[in-house]
Order: sequence, then C-alpha cells, then structure tokens
Amino acid sequence: MAEMRLREAISRGLREALDADDSVFLMGEDIGAYQGAYAVTKGFLEEYGPDRIRDTPISESAIVGSAIGAALGGLRPIVEIMTINFMLLAMDQVVNQAAKLRYMSNGQLEVPIVIRTVTGGGGQLGATHSQSFEGWFASVPGLKVAVPSDPYDALGLLRTAIADADPVVYAEHAMLYGVRGEVPDEEYRVPFGQAKVKRPGVDVTIVAYSRMVHTALQAADVLAAKGVEAEVVDLRTLSPLDMETVVESVRKTNRAIVVEEAWKTGGFAGELVSGIQEAAFDSLDGPVGRVGGVDVPAPYNGRLEAAAYPDANKIIDTIEKLYGI
Repeated sequence: MAEMRLREAISRGLREALDADDSVFLMGEDIGAYQGAYAVTKGFLEEYGPDRIRDTPISESAIVGSAIGAALGGLRPIVEIMTINFMLLAMDQVVNQAAKLRYMSNGQLEVPIVIRTVTGGGGQLGATHSQSFEGWFASVPGLKVAVPSDPYDALGLLRTAIADADPVVYAEHAMLYGVRGEVPDEEYRVPFGQAKVKRPGVDVTIVAYSRMVHTALQAADVLAAKGVEAEVVDLRTLSPLDMETVVESVRKTNRAIVVEEAWKTGGFAGELVSGIQEAAFDSLDGPVGRVGGVDVPAPYNGRLEAAAYPDANKIIDTIEKLYGI
C-alpha cells in the first residue's frame, strides 16, 4: 500500500499500459516536450520516445479523429484533451464516430480509445475553461464516462478504461490532482457501473461524483455534529450508471439529495432525481433535492466563482429546507 496523489495514480496507470502493450500510445497537446499541462505525463517522452508519446497540433477534431483511425487499425490510443471545454471542437468525432462505429458495423469494428480530459471549475480559469460537460457525454449511447474522485478510483478506473474495447471519456477534475489517498501495490481494477458508499448513514443520502464527493463529505461532517448521519454515495461512473446502489441507500435513509457541479438546468443530476423518484418513490419522506451550479458562465473572480458552485453550506441548507433535519 502506498500513499500517492491522484495525479501520480493516473501516471502509474499510463506507465503500466505502455509497459504492458506495445499497441498503446499517448497523444495530445503538450504531453511530451512540455511534460503535460497538469504534469501527469512528466518524463514520459524521455522514457518512451516520440513514437509512443505524440505531441499533436492544436486541433481536437484531428486528435480524436486520428485516434479513432489508429484504434480501427489495431492500436490502443490514449488521448489527452487539455480540458473538457475543448472537446466541443471534437464533438462530431466523439459522438458520431467513436460512439457509433461498433453499432453501425454490427460489431465488426471496435474503437478502444480512452479520452482523458479535465473537467470542472475552481481554478479561476474563466468561463470557457471551467465547465463540466461529462453529463453530456454520458447521455450518448456507445460512450462510457468515468469520473474518479480519489487516487484509488483514479487508477482502478483507468485500468478498466484502457482494457475496454469501447471508447471511454475519462474526466479528471482540475482541482483533484493533488488529492492524496492509499493505493494498493497489487493489481486491482474498479469495475464500471459500480458506485461506492463513501460514508455510511441512516438519515439522508447525498449522491455525488468527482469533486462534489469531497464537498458532500464535508457537509456530512457538519451534519454529523448536529446528530444527522448522512450517507454519501460516489457514482464513480456516469455511464454505465449504478442506480441500484443509489436506490438501496435511499430506501434505507428515505431522503435524497443529488449534488453536481455542472449547471443545475439540464444537468445530469436531473436524470438521477428522476431515477430515484421512479424506483424509490414509496420510500421517500419528501422530494428529492438537487444542488447544482448556478446558471451563469463561470466567473473569473475567485469569490464570485466560489459562489457559483455547490458547497457544504448549500447542501446542508437544502437538506434542512426539504426535510427539517
């Protein structure tokens, strides 16, 4: 068992894949000579060479399109798109090509690509660099979406993603790279579609993913001091989505709050609320709460930006307003 940062866990997973399979290679902007925009691929170019660590032009459509072609040709590319905001420039390649080629070829074609990208705000990077689009991609049949919140899951989910025969969007939150956690020395994988109860409780269920898991745990600590025991469920993946674990928790606590950093309007949280209502309506003591980002472009000013995203106080206020606890 070793303690490491989330950034280091991802680097370990990438090195393992490169060492184990010659068909694996990395491609993306500034991943080689610049050492990676987030230092995840630091030292990779010197270690593996330019054939396997490929710096690309600033063209997300070309990057993803090239990766799809390489995958169809038998390689296993791992793409780094610097932020999920830039994936808008590759939407056709991701949504109309990568996600659909297996289906449209009746299984004759596989597209085993992993698209690593950085999601979320909190770093004062402005309105066009602080968005959370992972929920969009989770709505597309043919795509899998992983959203790790700690180093253990980051490595375990990455191993699963790299081994998958289908395209995976692997969304790393910009503010979680320095998060520390214990990671086993032995081989393990975290299956897709398997949520995790990060904190057990009996009074209310808080469902979250990525950075909002940590926000939910902060809220749970404050609630515990008031005698309210919140159960925190980390989704881990948005597609496939594990509603069974969520519903099982709600049936125990009889109350549910869904927390998401993305804009509240049209967010993935709405899908979760609907799923809880459909599967656990008779167990609910009140409406399912939803805490999301404010429907504004992300402000650059630090205080304004912080006000635009959910925090522990907003979660607690929502719980108190809905359930009086």
